[in-house]
Amino acid sequence: MTLAGLILVLLAAVCHATWNYQVKRINGGPELIWLFSVLSVILYLPLALLIMVVQQPQIGLPGLAFIFGSAVLHLGYFLLLQAGYRHGDLSLVYPTARATGPILSTTFAVIWLGEIVSSQMLIGAAIIIFGVLMLTGGLRPDGQRLTASLGFGLAAGTLIGSYTAWDAYTVATLLVPPLLLDYASSVGRILLLAPVARRRWNIVRQQWRDHRRGVLVIAVFNPLAYILVLYALTFTPVAYVAPIREVSVLLSVLAGSVLLGEGDLRRRLMWAGVILSGVVLLGFA
Repeated sequence: MTLAGLILVLLAAVCHATWNYQVKRINGGPELIWLFSVLSVILYLPLALLIMVVQQPQIGLPGLAFIFGSAVLHLGYFLLLQAGYRHGDLSLVYPTARATGPILSTTFAVIWLGEIVSSQMLIGAAIIIFGVLMLTGGLRPDGQRLTASLGFGLAAGTLIGSYTAWDAYTVATLLVPPLLLDYASSVGRILLLAPVARRRWNIVRQQWRDHRRGVLVIAVFNPLAYILVLYALTFTPVAYVAPIREVSVLLSVLAGSVLLGEGDLRRRLMWAGVILSGVVLLGFA
C-alpha cells in the first residue's frame, strides 16, 4: 500500500471518529442527520462548483447512473441501520455491520474489480475485522433480539460492502470526482429525510440552538471523511482501504471511553493494539 493511500485513509478515520463522537454526544436522530446534511450541502457547494468549473468532468450516462446508484445504496444503508437500531440491539447490530462490511468489500473487489489479494493482506484484514468485532462487544449469544440484530447487522454490512466496491468503480474507472459523488449522497439524504424534518421541526430548531458547534463539526467532517476515502480509492485497491477504514471504530470507541466516561479502557486498549497490528501488517503488504 502506498504511503499516500495509507495517510488518506487514516486521516479519513480521524474525521469519521470526530463526527461520530459529536453525533453520540448530541444523541440526535433523523432530524440531526437532515440538519447536518443541509449544512454540508451549503458548505461544500463552492467546492462542488469549483470542481465542475476547473475539472469540467465528463460524466456520461454511465457516470450519472452510478452516482444515482451510490446515493440509493447509501440511503438504503442509513434506513436499514436505523431500523436495526429500533428493532435490534445496538451492541450486536453495529459490530456485525462493521465486521461484515470490509469482508464483503474485499470479496466484491476481487469479483467485480479484478483485484488481487495476497495472503498478508488477508491476514492483516482479518486481524482488523476481528479486533473491531471484539472491541465493540463481540457477538454475544445471550443478547436480546439476537436474530433480528444479526439479520439487520448482516444486511447493513452487505450494503457497506456494496457501496464501497460500487463507489470505488465510480471514482477509479468512471472518473467521477469523489467530492461530487459524496455531494450527491448528501442531497439524497436531505430529500429522503425532508418529511421527517418537517414533522419534527421543533426538534431540528432545538438541536441547532443547543448544539450549533457540534452540528457544524459534523457537517464538515462527515463528508470529508468519505471524500478522503474516495480519493484513496482512485489509486488504492479496496482490499486495502476497506479494512483500514475500521480504525475509525477504534478511535470512536476510545473517545467514548476517555471523553464520555464510558469506562472499560483497559480492555479497549488491548483490542486497539490488536487492530493497530493488523493495520501495520496491511500497510506494509
